Amino acid sequence: MDSVRLIYMANQIARNFAAQGEEAAIAATAQHIRDFWDPRMKAAILMADESTLHPITKAALSKLR
Repeated sequence: MDSVRLIYMANQIARNFAAQGEEAAIAATAQHIRDFWDPRMKAAILMADESTLHPITKAALSKLR
């Protein structure tokens, strides 16, 4: 799966959790990616360009590193 699609998906997840507040959304986004994304997807998004990441997504990915 290409990084553009992965970033789109991760940003959707982050926006979905955003209503919970920033800290809860960061934790929930990181947990979702940890639980449901396969290792290849996780590795690809961790190496992707961060310039188009939602701030919650960016923070969640830093928790996964």
